[in-house]
Amino acid sequence: MEPLLSLDHIGKDYPRLKNAGSQLRNFLALLRGQGVADFYRALDDVTVNLRRGESLGIIGENGAGKSTLLKIIAGVIKPSRGSNVVRGRVSALLELGSGFHPEYTGLENIDLAAALLGLSADDLRDKREEIVAFADIGEHINQPIKHYSSGMVVRLGFAVATAVEPEILITDEVLAVGDESFQKKCIRWIEAFLADGGTLLLCSHSMYHIQKLCQQALWLHHGRQHMLGSSAEVTQEYLAYHEKKELAAKAEAATRPAQARAPQGAYSIVEFRVEDDGGTPLDSATYRGSFRATGTAYSDDGREPVVVVGLVRADGTPVYGVLSEMDGYRPIRIDAQHFRFAIRFHDLLTLPGKYAVRAHAMDPEALRLFDTWEIELAVVGDSREVGLCHLPHSWLES
Repeated sequence: MEPLLSLDHIGKDYPRLKNAGSQLRNFLALLRGQGVADFYRALDDVTVNLRRGESLGIIGENGAGKSTLLKIIAGVIKPSRGSNVVRGRVSALLELGSGFHPEYTGLENIDLAAALLGLSADDLRDKREEIVAFADIGEHINQPIKHYSSGMVVRLGFAVATAVEPEILITDEVLAVGDESFQKKCIRWIEAFLADGGTLLLCSHSMYHIQKLCQQALWLHHGRQHMLGSSAEVTQEYLAYHEKKELAAKAEAATRPAQARAPQGAYSIVEFRVEDDGGTPLDSATYRGSFRATGTAYSDDGREPVVVVGLVRADGTPVYGVLSEMDGYRPIRIDAQHFRFAIRFHDLLTLPGKYAVRAHAMDPEALRLFDTWEIELAVVGDSREVGLCHLPHSWLES
């Protein structure tokens, strides 16, 4: 079977534009038919073949060349080297809503975007209701999109782009935007697209989505093809790479003093950090593992404050919190106005994702909250469960 997509030693260079003089020199070099002398290599030597019905996840750190590669495949930019052959109709979800006119209503922008994507007037009539239903933005569909929130623009952009019925679907972090219900709707649509024999290229920082939706994965590192193989193998290597980076960062952080600040009120958190059992600062914890939150609370009147420590999701959704007085815990007085506290969370059941650990200072009566300190924390692991946390369970024979 002939591949739908063939990339052969693809490379892309961009001129460095440091100042007006360098821009002029590069322009003159191009006029003379010479190569640009001062450039940086965004992509180099990438070779991939993708056949009908296959799915490929593209992963890598920011700046690795992922978006550049997708733009080359979509035909938005041309490669500097190598050949790019695409056989089949392509729909690229790269910058959803970027072609919308702010003064037009949602319906008018549907007509405009559909025409730009190649839909005929008859096709659009058949699909307009489907697009409106998928976007699900209610009466706002008749309002100018300059009044839309960013999430509403994304909904409309995805709804239009998926109406094209492509043979190859290219997506760049589409599943990282919009609310949770919209993300689930997108995933269901992509799963149905794949089940019908569609071909998918998915760029994402979510290893869960890569493993769930893609058969293969390509790991780009500093613009080069670092690893290509099954999605399970490549994502495991990628996660192991980041764990090594995090260990190196922790070793460096261990030499730095704990964070401290001036009191923020009558009762305040003046020192706070998240660490492992050895006292090394953490920016990530392992699912089913442990971490400690330690710090110093300030009391203006010298009375013992109540300390609250909890975990929230990156979007601020509370996951868990506990007050020191609930457990009969008393922060340790270290002088007339300062109290040390420490709490250990073990057998961490929050599912892998981005979180934040929060510490609050309250008055001794636990009636009023005076101060908050937040530290970002990633929970890492291999779980593919969904939601906020793991609930111990067992499947039963019917």
